[in-house]
Amino acid sequence: MKEEKYYLEMDRYDKSILINALNELRSKQLSEERPADPINELILKISEAPLRKGRNMTCRADAER
Repeated sequence: MKEEKYYLEMDRYDKSILINALNELRSKQLSEERPADPINELILKISEAPLRKGRNMTCRADAER
């Protein structure tokens, strides 16, 4: 069975929030002497994700900021 993939569209602000939240979770894991490898991999995936230009979708959350 093929694994499902999910794609997220976010701006720099959202990406920064996500990376900071994952980094805090990683720090917590390390302080509790628990493995942080999956979190490290996810941080790398997000930080190295390609920028996709073109199709613009508006989000209702933009109006709330």
